[in-house]
Amino acid sequence: MIDRQQEIDELKSGSEPAYRKLVENHLDQVINICYRFTLNRVEAEDLAQETFVEVYFSVNSFRGDSSLATWIHQIAVRKSLDLLRSKNRVKRKGTANNGDSYEEQTDVQYTRCASDPHQELEFAERRAVLQSALDILPANQRTSFVLSKCEDMSYEAIAEVMNTSVSSVTSLIHRAKQNLRAILIKHYSSQPEQDESLMARNSKNNRLTVVKGKS
Repeated sequence: MIDRQQEIDELKSGSEPAYRKLVENHLDQVINICYRFTLNRVEAEDLAQETFVEVYFSVNSFRGDSSLATWIHQIAVRKSLDLLRSKNRVKRKGTANNGDSYEEQTDVQYTRCASDPHQELEFAERRAVLQSALDILPANQRTSFVLSKCEDMSYEAIAEVMNTSVSSVTSLIHRAKQNLRAILIKHYSSQPEQDESLMARNSKNNRLTVVKGKS
């Protein structure tokens, strides 16, 4: 506890070594949190930079009601959600260019799976559908779900980040799962042709594998 308070005191005094150490200790996790919301590495790194800039200029207002890490994560989540809201506003206004497409955003995720192009495509399509479903969720449901399922945070940690109770987090994640399930069922049930095409593609790929095995 003394070490934590000393770290906070040094940050509030404007110590550059303390600030550099803070960034080194938390940078990777902040980038990961932002990436879970944006699915864009460049945007996640930009948001992480913005997060630590705010930490630097706002640390004197840090009251210590939560841990320093939780406070930093709160800023990262808020900035990520602000970016997504901004993108959604641009979409609603009908402007043509609102950043990377889902395919471009997920390139980093899938470029390492090129051994089977068909499986890679199927996985990328499913991830894009899931991301679209997440975009529809209310911000608090999406935040709790992402922090739980993607960042593997405990409900207690999520409650701190979201400044709410553990029971509220439990309820939010439950509702997020229900809503995601309903959205995905509706999506796949309304696209039988796509599912048949996907099944045909997989079937053809399997036949090719069998033929190669025989030869």
